[in-house]
Amino acid sequence: MNTFTIKSLKGEEIHPYITALAELRIAVFKEYPYLYEGSLEYEINYLKTYVNCPQTTLILAFDKDRVIGASTAIPLEFETPECQQPFIENDFKLSSIFYLGESVLLPAYRGQGVYKHFFAGRESAARKYGSLYTAFCAVVRQEDDKRRPQHYVPLDSIWQKFGYKKHPQITAYYSWTEIGDTKQTTKPMMFWIKTL
Repeated sequence: MNTFTIKSLKGEEIHPYITALAELRIAVFKEYPYLYEGSLEYEINYLKTYVNCPQTTLILAFDKDRVIGASTAIPLEFETPECQQPFIENDFKLSSIFYLGESVLLPAYRGQGVYKHFFAGRESAARKYGSLYTAFCAVVRQEDDKRRPQHYVPLDSIWQKFGYKKHPQITAYYSWTEIGDTKQTTKPMMFWIKTL
């Protein structure tokens, strides 16, 4: 039985939820494949891009008053240079793309249909903005990665079900500190794109 409610926020409405979003990102991205050793201070600073853009959309999932999932979207023209660069190199107009940020959901609530609300809400915002495409990126890990959990299943088939296609030639590079490491390393983040 679904116990969640969904709320869509824009612009300044997202401010009160930034700490909750940062905490969710840290909790969920610790899992494989990101293995992210995050800090609240770093996360809140990272999320300033979203806080400062009035066109940002934040989709929240609640269990009563508790935030149990979140997903962001922003026009690509307001994103960071490292996110924009692979599209510029592949002759996309930045103004034609709505970038879908993270979708983070606590494990106990997965498999209950929350994910489809994240995609529907963000794609609706993209259409209202006049975007031609929505796009997100995911970290690329080797098939033989020794840290890969035995029962880990990539989300590729789910993303394909939502109409997204993988574009290996459109790859950004982000750096973060992995669990157990003492310094940041750079990872490839491949984009998935959908025509609206």
